[in-house]
Amino acid sequence: MLQAIFTKISLPICIALVTMFITTFVTPVDAGKVRIKDICQFQNMEESDLIGYGLIIGLDGTGDGKGTQFTNQSLTNMMERMGLTVDVKKVKVKNVAAVMVTAKISSFNRNGTYVDVTVSSVGDAKSLQGGTLLMTPLSDRTGSVRAIAQGAVSIGGFNVQVDDGNKIINNYTLVGRVPNGAKVSNELIGPERTKKEFFISLRSPDFTTANRIAERINIKYGMTAFALDGGTVQVMIPDSLSHMVYRTRFISDIGLLTIVPDQVARVVLNEKTGTIVAGQHVTIEPVAIAHGTITINIESTPIISQPEPFSSGETIVTSDSRITISDEPARVIHLKRTVYLSDVAKALNKIGAAPRDIIAIFQAMKQAGALQAELIIL
Repeated sequence: MLQAIFTKISLPICIALVTMFITTFVTPVDAGKVRIKDICQFQNMEESDLIGYGLIIGLDGTGDGKGTQFTNQSLTNMMERMGLTVDVKKVKVKNVAAVMVTAKISSFNRNGTYVDVTVSSVGDAKSLQGGTLLMTPLSDRTGSVRAIAQGAVSIGGFNVQVDDGNKIINNYTLVGRVPNGAKVSNELIGPERTKKEFFISLRSPDFTTANRIAERINIKYGMTAFALDGGTVQVMIPDSLSHMVYRTRFISDIGLLTIVPDQVARVVLNEKTGTIVAGQHVTIEPVAIAHGTITINIESTPIISQPEPFSSGETIVTSDSRITISDEPARVIHLKRTVYLSDVAKALNKIGAAPRDIIAIFQAMKQAGALQAELIIL
């Protein structure tokens, strides 16, 4: 919703509103410091994606059609395992749909715990509303079964079709979820808990931020942390905290430590929506910006020529075209010193540049070497 609002107003107004909000409602500590756990991931667990093929039953005539052979074959195979012999050619049911079932587990999910699963139709079903997922084994990339999924499907919407072909659709009804629908039966084995070290991985690698994290940890716990590179910090667990209970508390306390992360000067431009997002470290070198528009207006006036009464002539339609060109003088803004984005916003606001005009101006400044930031165009 915010993006929809921002794209309808000019960039200078957006920047002014955001700056006013941050200045009024955010304290300097809140604006600068963040917790380590919010920008990093602790490499002390294993994760694995799971996948399986299953059937959803109980649909109100919105399942796969008779042309979906794998659904009929799957239903026939299930019936045979239950002691019923059914001819696959005679199976014609519309309340069954074939789905792919996906989930994700970590080494923190012990045997007997439950995780959410997602079901996605693979046939020509019209809706999964009201269906129930039958028992489905979920395997990891090695083929090992890690969990068993089953339960009622929630799609969070509806799909209603009336006799005249009109439809009322709320949300997408061919993908749903089964909350706590998979029970872990073969847990993942995480890293050895006897190790006296663990690693912190930055979600956005940066050498300066990694070094600040190591320094912050060392201030509180001594020389225990070392920045290996821009994306990894190694933390040695003190002998006094090597016991499992203290080890967990130690990792928790590190996650709550706050630092000021460094940010790369970056400007993101979305030409489709006219959205512009820029970081606080974006600077502009001395440059002159000229902005002007040329408007071409073409008017066509129809001229009808009628023949004289009782003559054999024909009505002829011609047009009188007039082309008007209005050239608005270029308005030039001079930036005589290195400035930040807020200063550029004020300058562009004076010349009345629209967001799409500003995108073109930023691209031109980057080519000229005046924009000291990474330019990302979506």
